[in-house]
Amino acid sequence: MVYQPAAGARDLLPLDVAQKRWIEDRLQQVFHRWGYHRIITSTLERMDTLMAGEAIQRQMVIELQSGQNEELGLRPELTASIARTVVTRMAGATYPQRLYYNANVFRRNWEKRHNRQQEYYQAGVELLGSGGLLANAEVLLLVANCLAALDLQGWHLILGEAGITRSLLNAFPGNLQSKVRSAIAHLDRITIDTLPLDDELRERARIMLDLRGNSADVLAKVSSLDLDSEQQQAVNNLKSLVDLLESARKFPLILDLSLIQTIDYYTGIVFEVVSDTDGQAKVLGRGGRYDQLLGLYHPQGENIPGIGFELSIDDLYQTLVSTQQLPQNIPASNWLVVPESKTAEAAAFAYAQKLRDTPELVRVEIDLGGRDTEAIRQYASDRSIAQIAWIKADGTTTIEAVG
Repeated sequence: MVYQPAAGARDLLPLDVAQKRWIEDRLQQVFHRWGYHRIITSTLERMDTLMAGEAIQRQMVIELQSGQNEELGLRPELTASIARTVVTRMAGATYPQRLYYNANVFRRNWEKRHNRQQEYYQAGVELLGSGGLLANAEVLLLVANCLAALDLQGWHLILGEAGITRSLLNAFPGNLQSKVRSAIAHLDRITIDTLPLDDELRERARIMLDLRGNSADVLAKVSSLDLDSEQQQAVNNLKSLVDLLESARKFPLILDLSLIQTIDYYTGIVFEVVSDTDGQAKVLGRGGRYDQLLGLYHPQGENIPGIGFELSIDDLYQTLVSTQQLPQNIPASNWLVVPESKTAEAAAFAYAQKLRDTPELVRVEIDLGGRDTEAIRQYASDRSIAQIAWIKADGTTTIEAVG
């Protein structure tokens, strides 16, 4: 019998891990520089916790059964877990809280697609306790800083506003809103043209379908929709954010008010990070503002504003692997310490530990015996080990550079 990983699971070999860590380490450095602190939440969650935000479809969750007949699931994302943790474990926290994570998530292959993964790796942030322009700008500029740290080329950010889009949909009859929303989300002009709408509403739907592109053009189009004062204020806030982003740095931005697939989860800006290298668009991450989510977990129902994003480590890897930026080899050991006889073994371990105890990281291997001198030299050469330390019983050491 040949044993294989479970369907949708995979093993990471040492080089895979080195390449994954290369990405994670650079993202973590950025998070630290922006004042974010790491949080680690449980891989297991109660199903009622995962379902509370109504952003997760139950069929996506890999469910487990506890001995107490408690419904549990493997987390398919981190935001719900962090929201639960903050309101239940950090009740006296001073806001804003800047938190980041680097974790695995699990999603059931409910569509039964061939070779579909069920375990993924993500890194991301949650900025909690602050709403408004500056918090929104911080998170979006942090995204850009992360991608710059990876030297990722050919990406852009698609920015929408769930609150604006939701309010624009309110003009349509209740029985047709979900169909209009779905048609806009899928850029489906045929459905818009065939729905039983009057001329004014059909034109409104067509305009909403085209609310994508250059920021100034999109803002002008949406302003033509006879907005009420609340909607106009939301548009003005969006314009202020775009202006701030573009003045803070060169920002590859596409405004898209048809970006509504996550509208039930988010209350304000929503965004996707898209790579368009080699002519193929790939979503590398997404996020947005969720000012009512934490209230679902709060004992008194208190709403705490929040905004965050996640970046897919797997998709970043796929995008970067062809650029030769990722490590091409696992780190080589610096030393191979070889006892020349059985009586030299204790001295060899002592010398190896002395090397390891230096302040900087030094990788030291002990030769475990069973090879002659030339085989030891060949092993060191094959593994790109820089130096061999030959140890005699009295502790005398001969250093040999490996050519």
